[in-house]
Amino acid sequence: MSEPESSPLLTVAILTYNGEDYLERILMQLGEQELDGEVEVLVIDSGSTDATLEILAKFPNVRLHKIPNSEFGHGRTRNLAAQLGTGEFIAYLTHDAIPIGTTWAREMLAPFKVSPRVVAVMGKQIPRPTCFPVIKYEIQGMFSGFGPDFGTALFYQDAFIQDEGVLGAVSFYSDVNSAARRSFILDVIPYRDVPYAEDQMFGKDLVLAGYIKAYAPRGSVEHSNDLTLEEYGKRIFDETVGLRRIGTNIPVLTVKNQLRLTARGIVGDSLRILRDRDYSWKRKLYWLANNPRYQILKWKSYRKSTLVDIDDDSQISAGSLEHARKNRG
Repeated sequence: MSEPESSPLLTVAILTYNGEDYLERILMQLGEQELDGEVEVLVIDSGSTDATLEILAKFPNVRLHKIPNSEFGHGRTRNLAAQLGTGEFIAYLTHDAIPIGTTWAREMLAPFKVSPRVVAVMGKQIPRPTCFPVIKYEIQGMFSGFGPDFGTALFYQDAFIQDEGVLGAVSFYSDVNSAARRSFILDVIPYRDVPYAEDQMFGKDLVLAGYIKAYAPRGSVEHSNDLTLEEYGKRIFDETVGLRRIGTNIPVLTVKNQLRLTARGIVGDSLRILRDRDYSWKRKLYWLANNPRYQILKWKSYRKSTLVDIDDDSQISAGSLEHARKNRG
């Protein structure tokens, strides 16, 4: 498809691979955005075998770029989207992150007006009503720590950052729902071509280089991974190994600490479930009985990921959810 005659304000890039479940809702929401500027929607598909391409055919204004699955890389393909896009800004959505409301795009772009040093924005994620409690409470806890919903938070390097832990908290970044100055990715700091945690590296790279990352809580999406119990364990493995592979210092989890964290997680989640107004009493009883299985697997998988040799590709592939999904696809 040829590029529009006038450059849009925003390119929204969606990376798809068998994304039929939520893609139509995402595209419909993007078509309703209230923004003082044009929105271009770019989809990069890496070999979907489900109804993804059929859904895209219903939206003729969406630009589609296909790549072989073998060419996909979390950082590499996002850099490709920046090259293909034509907007001043580029927003990234995963194929299961649904913008909430008609002002999502406006809220994601608002922090860039604060300062030219603001080069990247992370939006809020709100868990789906159907997700299991351990993920629900992890997502809610994570994003509540970045600031209140009525304001915009800015994160940057200063003398307060004295150790890797604080730096990790300040530079935390998720490109499930994010936006950046497109020229910044093209000309200054691109995503790194790594197997996993490319967004964490991008956030750290830009903060260490003296730029500002913003958190826009009103630029929110509905998102939580649709996982089975087994898949959840593999996801924990992938995330932790990915962080280790980019140099994050994650010590080996001892059996004693595994048991302690499991017990603490079960007790904490159980108290949250009892107070959770989203659940009926029947649902509360169901999750009180079943959620402990997720906490047990979470910390079992986490311990496994701290023990695996990060240079042993065969061991990592055996425990990886991404590897299993690619083989199924």
